[in-house]
Amino acid sequence: MSVLRSGDRIGRQGVLRPGASAIIFDEAREKILLTQREDNARWCLPGGGMDPGESAAEACVREVLEETGLVARATKLVGIYTSPNLLIEYPDGNKIQPTAFSFEAEITGGELGLSDETTAFGWYTVAEMEAMDTMEHHIERVRDAIKNQPEAIFQ
Repeated sequence: MSVLRSGDRIGRQGVLRPGASAIIFDEAREKILLTQREDNARWCLPGGGMDPGESAAEACVREVLEETGLVARATKLVGIYTSPNLLIEYPDGNKIQPTAFSFEAEITGGELGLSDETTAFGWYTVAEMEAMDTMEHHIERVRDAIKNQPEAIFQ
């Protein structure tokens, strides 16, 4: 099970790992698609690490497809999140300071389903997310997307 740790400049204990996440709203723009992770049972936005040779937007689209079966298109950069005060420790001993590109995305095809990385999915409001075991830094990204600002957030 991965563990999110916070502390003053704790990111120094890890390596930088770029990744991307997708914020996919329902048609009413009231609920957001979340997936439940297979490795730690926590709820999160679809997303994951970038692979060499792909852009952040391409990573976002690939991760959505891998985790949900949905074909998506990144439509807007919500923000870039790079806190030096966060560290994710994985069961295999890897420690990373995440550098996350968070995009709004729209569904263009596919069929919503599970993968080997997800055990459940659903559409939730922010209030519902806060009552669930949702990854804290993902709720922050959702709140920023709901603001619908024209410019991206840099943290």
